[in-house]
Amino acid sequence: MQVTAFAFAIILASMHIFAKNLRFIRIIPRSRFLSLGGGVSVGYVFIHILPELTEHQSVIEHKRFLLSYLEHHVYLLAMLGLVIFYILESIAKKSQRKNQQDTGKKQPKKKTFWIHISSFAIYNGLIGYLLIHRDSEGLLNLILYVIAMALHFIVVDYGLRTHHKDIYNRIGRWLLALAVMIGWGIGVITEIPESALALLFAFLSGAIILNVLKEELPEDRESSTWAFSLGAIGYVVLLLTIA
Repeated sequence: MQVTAFAFAIILASMHIFAKNLRFIRIIPRSRFLSLGGGVSVGYVFIHILPELTEHQSVIEHKRFLLSYLEHHVYLLAMLGLVIFYILESIAKKSQRKNQQDTGKKQPKKKTFWIHISSFAIYNGLIGYLLIHRDSEGLLNLILYVIAMALHFIVVDYGLRTHHKDIYNRIGRWLLALAVMIGWGIGVITEIPESALALLFAFLSGAIILNVLKEELPEDRESSTWAFSLGAIGYVVLLLTIA
């Protein structure tokens, strides 16, 4: 299974490397494929990841974690993931406006770029790690996970390239691709406690939701409502049928 996971890690990493070559992904009007991919990602989170948080909650309740005194700390971690990436997006937009005023360049400053990319590198590393360690075992579940995350990476890649432009193409996409492979490698050589994995899994679910919705909701994106809905509903039906 590790060899299979390695092959899937390469596939996920390649999403960042080659996404810029997908010519049908336009900035405005927004490609229907991006909306479709966003819908699939959200469908996977709500049908596959969030229900597992209930199981993670029972695991953590029996451990002495920093947040163990809170009744719904797994869900708070999901909210924290959403809030942190919302803050990162806000910082990037403010830096973009400030840099445009100062230099005329419509992109965030380099300091903001490194903060943004470092955060997404951790994000990607966790997704790579979960190729090895996930609650749902079996090849089929792994394939469903990879499909959802591959489409999600294309959506994320689009957003980061829109923000950071050339520096993302030169540096950012390679770092994010490498982060996936590093996450996979860490998963091969080590296994963190189940309770800690539950917290990371919860954090990831909130982050995914935010990173999809921030690309779909802004009015200037001209997102495709029907494509997003088709992706979400279609993937949910697929997951429920298989289940």
